[in-house]
Amino acid sequence: MANCNAQQSNHTSRSDPPLRSNAPEVAVLWIASVDLCAREGPKDWIVLENCRLIVNPANDGDSFHASSGEKEYLFRLYMVDAPETDEIKPGRLVEQAKYFAITVPQAIEVGRAAKEFTREKLSESFTAFTRMSDAMGSSNLERVYAFVQTKDGDLGEQLVRNGFARNHGRKAAPPGLKDSRSEIEKLQQFEDAARQEKIGGWGVDAERLNVRAQKPASFSVFVPGKSARPRAAPLANSPASISAMPAPTSSIATTKPSETKRSHAKEMPGLGKIDINTATEKELTTVPGIGHVMAARIIAARPFHSADDLKRVSGIGDKKYMLIRPYFQ
Repeated sequence: MANCNAQQSNHTSRSDPPLRSNAPEVAVLWIASVDLCAREGPKDWIVLENCRLIVNPANDGDSFHASSGEKEYLFRLYMVDAPETDEIKPGRLVEQAKYFAITVPQAIEVGRAAKEFTREKLSESFTAFTRMSDAMGSSNLERVYAFVQTKDGDLGEQLVRNGFARNHGRKAAPPGLKDSRSEIEKLQQFEDAARQEKIGGWGVDAERLNVRAQKPASFSVFVPGKSARPRAAPLANSPASISAMPAPTSSIATTKPSETKRSHAKEMPGLGKIDINTATEKELTTVPGIGHVMAARIIAARPFHSADDLKRVSGIGDKKYMLIRPYFQ
């Protein structure tokens, strides 16, 4: 487990509010402001260095578990949004698919590719900047917003530039900047470039999901109290940009490539490829939304006149049918 030094910048100061015993309404307002600060976290950036990714099935492209010394955190990236990796939140998936102009199954495929991209980028130690602002979520571990910096620069910018995320989400002035405007503009430029090159989520129909950005980009390196410095990143397909996986040193260390299972994005079948009457259980479970129980039900319900008859299988309602039907012939 890598050590992590926590630092807190002290470039701002606060003074205690004046006491006014004859004005109870002021006291009420002051208490409310204290409560708001408690929920939002400290005003100064807390800098967590030498952080390590913790392998967790709930990780995705923009939200992941990480270790900081002996403590575990759940970070959610500021200002960017990668598609979901499963169908747990169908409404959100539909909205994300619409944004990228792709189908819901394709959006899940993009989300899983984004998860793999983030895992690759965080295979080495990284730095997190957080104010402990609550990002909510369904995990028992509190999820907090953060800017995450890899050896190539800001992770959110890298996701957007390679088409794995969009310029969308909780806004904040990055460390060292007075407001979020310049970062929003930069993210939009990266998104426009990815869309033009038809890569990542913008290139699914052209079979360019895993094609990385060909033009070098300067990703921000944030420093509290100082202006952001651009760092010239190498070409995404160049050997220098693909991090080698370190040998595991503890239960939270990432695994070697030879020991790592293939990503879901690589395991997913192509659309319209599966034969409903001959597919094995293993083949059926590669479809998002079909587990071993559902696969067994499908096999037991054979023969089918066509995949349109999937609706007669117990447990397959309209939503699930719309999700899985595109994968069958």
